[in-house]
Amino acid sequence: MRMTEKTKMSLESMDIAEQKTDQLRELLQADFPEIFSEDELDFRRLQEIFGQRVEAAKERFGLGWPGKAECMKVLQQPSIATLRPVRSDSENFDETNNVFIEGDNLEVIKLLQKAYFNRIKLIYIDPPYNTGSDFIYPDKYAESLETYLAYTGQIDAAGKKFSTNTDTAGRYHSRWLNMMYPRLYLAKNLLRKDGVIFVSVDDTESANLKKLCDEIYGEENFIAQMVWEGAFKNDARQIGTNHEYVMVYAKNRSEVERSWSLRKEAAEPVLAEVNRLMELHGEDYEAASEELAGWFRANKAKPCFAHRRFHFIDKYGAYKEDDPTAPGGRKFELINPNTGGVIPLRENRGWSFDQSTFEDLVSAGKISFKSPTSIMVRRYFHETDTMTPQSVFYQPARSASERLTKLLGANVFDFPKDETVIQQFVEMATGDGEDIVLDFFAGSGPTAHAVMKHNFERDKDTRFILVQLPERCSEDSVAAKAGYATIAEICRDRIRKAAAELHAEIEESGQTKLEEDAPIDIGFRAFSLSRSNFRVWEGAAKEFDDAGTQLELHVDHILEESSEEDILFELLLKAGYPLTTGVTEIEVEGKRVHSIGDGDLLICLEDEVTTELVDGLAELSPGRVICLDAAFRGNDQLKTNAVQTFKARAESEETELSFVTV
Repeated sequence: MRMTEKTKMSLESMDIAEQKTDQLRELLQADFPEIFSEDELDFRRLQEIFGQRVEAAKERFGLGWPGKAECMKVLQQPSIATLRPVRSDSENFDETNNVFIEGDNLEVIKLLQKAYFNRIKLIYIDPPYNTGSDFIYPDKYAESLETYLAYTGQIDAAGKKFSTNTDTAGRYHSRWLNMMYPRLYLAKNLLRKDGVIFVSVDDTESANLKKLCDEIYGEENFIAQMVWEGAFKNDARQIGTNHEYVMVYAKNRSEVERSWSLRKEAAEPVLAEVNRLMELHGEDYEAASEELAGWFRANKAKPCFAHRRFHFIDKYGAYKEDDPTAPGGRKFELINPNTGGVIPLRENRGWSFDQSTFEDLVSAGKISFKSPTSIMVRRYFHETDTMTPQSVFYQPARSASERLTKLLGANVFDFPKDETVIQQFVEMATGDGEDIVLDFFAGSGPTAHAVMKHNFERDKDTRFILVQLPERCSEDSVAAKAGYATIAEICRDRIRKAAAELHAEIEESGQTKLEEDAPIDIGFRAFSLSRSNFRVWEGAAKEFDDAGTQLELHVDHILEESSEEDILFELLLKAGYPLTTGVTEIEVEGKRVHSIGDGDLLICLEDEVTTELVDGLAELSPGRVICLDAAFRGNDQLKTNAVQTFKARAESEETELSFVTV
């Protein structure tokens, strides 16, 4: 019912401090208006209301390290960068809902704040383990965009480089914490209220990571510290370390599903064979059971043999016969409804059901009568083919390396994470909707591989967002000799080849139409981190020394190398729309206009705005309109009239409209 007063669009990412203040105001202002003075929070008054007085230099429990205070400043500094679409690196750009971003993840996470705030269901990251040689980010985080542009050759390097964190460094642990803190803090904003984060780590920083996550996510939201056991290495002199950890935290544990489950290993081939035999033999369950038992014997060397007790088949599916009693069960005289006689109970045992439930099971055919006085209960495989995830699990890293080498044709990436394990994390923590999984330390891309396999095997529609720094492959490496210049290139190629494998499986299953009726999304939109397409009035940019030069450039403030699609995606992202948002091109009064979200947002990038165009845009009743400031050609009267036109429309239709220029 109002026209938004702000008419100039901000090109910065979300202001984190402002957003947190708004959250606090929303929670407290109604009940405690006195703690806000001149629209600012009065911390002293807040302390007085709650009867607290904090003494100067009062000791507190918590994790502290050199640089922590600077981390808060860094994460609150908005980004003025952008994400440029790179169609040449993408797969199925116009249809896919997956995203791959090449760039420094701190800047990228800042840029994702508006569009993905409270939208991510699961975050999995495998950050550098701080072993003394792993790839670490720079100390001067305030210059992360500038450092990144220098690192990728987009500006003069001037000595700015990313570096390793040697174990002889005076602030060895502090540097790692300084790198992790702002990323984990900002990642929390992206999680849905029922979202969770999984973080891989080893002994070097596990204790620090636990304290760090306790502070950011809250001790009450700690779910588990999983132990990932790998193959034994016989190279230690005292104790051989053959494990690492995965820290699991919820954004709000009370909102997370009460129970998680995993499909038991090799359950799929058993279910598939049971379905085949039931279709083949119909109601001849004896023949189906005999053939199923033979199938298990023929697969003795395979994982499915572990389920061999489920070798009987009835109308409900495969089952095993189980003891209907248990220590501590119900002690009473169980009556056989077929004979009226008592079924004796073994000593020190009790029935696992009452008389009424027993009779229901008999009626349904789920009790096997060995004799009138001896029974077994049928446990069905499809009802017991899942299990609760355990905090300790075994998966040797060697198998992941072997699979990746086979997929890419060479051993181009050391110590890749196992996509089958990450797939289990996805299965545990995501549901049936269009959940989004984020990995901002993507490495070789196992998370994307895991999501695609999960969708294929479970018929889901989970999406992924991957972020990977274009870390250079050394010239003498296997990766460089195989034609890869950066880790980001390896990651993209892994996604493509993993998708090709799934494509082949889809074709074998008889589903060949990937573009329209695909059971899974095996494409991705590629983006790269870059400076804004607009010359931003911002001191941190430091591109020009004098204000006069900036004033001249502000007249035509779009970079010459920027394409219309570059500009469009920057405006979409900074207006709060996801990177996979669909865009439709329409014509309004002879001008091309981009329609987003069923017309909720209209973006016109034409170089001239006319009165007819303004009226035509207003007639479409969008929620928001964005035009180029330069398109008004200095006609302030036309711009004022445009604002008034939308204001009048908002008041007459009792809607909220926004008209801004950039």
